[in-house]
Amino acid sequence: MNRIPRRHFLGAGSVIAAGAWLGRAWGQDTSAAPAFAAEAKFEPQSTLLTWQRDPTTTMTIQWIGTEEEGKDRPIWYAKLGSMEWKSAICEVREFPSPKYKVYRTELTGLEPGGEYSFRIGLDSKERRFRTMPTKPTNTLQFVSGGDAGAGNAARETNELAAKQDPMFVVLGGDLAYENGMIAGNFLQFLKNYSDQLIDSEGRSIPMLACLGNHEVRGGYSTSRKSAPFFYAMFDGLFADNGFGSIDFGDYMSIILLDSNHTTPIKGEQTSWLEKQLREREECPNVFVFYHVPSYPSVRPVNLDDMEKGTGSDSRKHWVPLFERFNVDAVFEHHDHAYKRTHPLLDGLVDPNGVPYLGDGSWGKLRRPVSPEDRPYLKVVDEAYHMSLHRIEGAERFHVALSDHGKVVDVCSTKKRSRMYPQFSTSL
Repeated sequence: MNRIPRRHFLGAGSVIAAGAWLGRAWGQDTSAAPAFAAEAKFEPQSTLLTWQRDPTTTMTIQWIGTEEEGKDRPIWYAKLGSMEWKSAICEVREFPSPKYKVYRTELTGLEPGGEYSFRIGLDSKERRFRTMPTKPTNTLQFVSGGDAGAGNAARETNELAAKQDPMFVVLGGDLAYENGMIAGNFLQFLKNYSDQLIDSEGRSIPMLACLGNHEVRGGYSTSRKSAPFFYAMFDGLFADNGFGSIDFGDYMSIILLDSNHTTPIKGEQTSWLEKQLREREECPNVFVFYHVPSYPSVRPVNLDDMEKGTGSDSRKHWVPLFERFNVDAVFEHHDHAYKRTHPLLDGLVDPNGVPYLGDGSWGKLRRPVSPEDRPYLKVVDEAYHMSLHRIEGAERFHVALSDHGKVVDVCSTKKRSRMYPQFSTSL
């Protein structure tokens, strides 16, 4: 059932098409098919799909538009190919720009592994999405990356990501480089994503995201108010703080952390992380995402004293939990290069350890340090990249692709056993 709104709704109790019929407010079946316009006349500034909770039975649809555009435009949705359309009214939310509002609705009670059509009001084009399955009976895949922006490199990576037909995208911070202040940057990032992240079947690809320093005025050690654009779009998952988790049935969990941007690493967040990982210790696939790397490929780190340099707080407070509770892989960003570490325990190469991948070069680029200078690094590359993750039964494949589709790195992992670890790589 839809949540009671915190502000006000659009479309409730109003005539949807003049003289045609009355839309029902809570997503119930309508008594007649909606009178959609023959040609789409309305296009929102951008549309973003995400999740606030169970991705097998829900979908959160958000769109950006003016207050006038939001009038009498509920979300219409139906199972693909069905004429049983339902309506869901949108919660109107503030956006850090005087011109626009955020319109949000969470669709619930959806069919797992189902495909749906939706429209924003009666006069927009038809769009599509799919829910996640409850069981991974077929191959599942998603893509990840970070440090995007809205320039040409990011747009090229967007196109590459869409071609992989992922079920969703995870971005590990520094989405738009708006620094909590520049509305134009954030709006352009959202528009690029809205227009480009469409799979080969025409489905909009949902996004999960965590905070980076360029979402925040001041970058670090500040409050939620300093990240107004990020929280305007993602506070459904991050309702009270900058960290959260999403469970995909009983086969995968994704943990999203705040590397000291609006929430301190030490204290409440680390206590929450320990509880989350303990509860998911037996989950077949546990992936953690955050922005500032514990094992950087570019920024300085002190190998003689790992409590100094970039990522020192997360190495001290989070890394022991990753190792203790059998996390399968950790995805880091911020350094604008590609890296994969060896499996690590306490900073040392160990087959029982945890691999760290990523380093955030979706749309930004720097030259990484060589593995000879940082022994924890296995593979580095100076390339714009995104990573494709495939889950096939008990195996996971992680493929890093450059912006032109070149394979930068491949590794495959199985659930680590504390006695008999399995970790294989190629390239």
